[in-house]
Amino acid sequence: VQLQASGGGLVQPGGSLRLSCAASGFTLTNYAIGWFRQAPGKEREGVSCISRGGGVTYYADSMKGRFTISRDNAKNTVYLQMNSLEPEDTAVYYCAAVKRPYDSWCPRHDLDTIDYWGKGTLVTVSS
Repeated sequence: VQLQASGGGLVQPGGSLRLSCAASGFTLTNYAIGWFRQAPGKEREGVSCISRGGGVTYYADSMKGRFTISRDNAKNTVYLQMNSLEPEDTAVYYCAAVKRPYDSWCPRHDLDTIDYWGKGTLVTVSS
């Protein structure tokens, strides 16, 4: 059972990146997915999440209008499109899965609910 985040890199302020979260060994269909990030010296925080069927999405305030979360259950992958990136977005980004039987919830900032964490991908926003 493994989650793997990818797509990070170095980007200039105002640029875009698309992160992917791919699952192996299990299907994401039954899981709500959250994206979290952790900057140096700071606690891990919730960025965005999506319910198992995609019916519910959430964005932290500073990400609204800039980030878009989506999922393709056929590809067993969740995406985070990040636009208008700012230096403050620099962090290691993690995806996480929480098994839920219903499509009305996603983890938001609740780290304690996470069943599986993926390895992170580093996003650096700098000129």
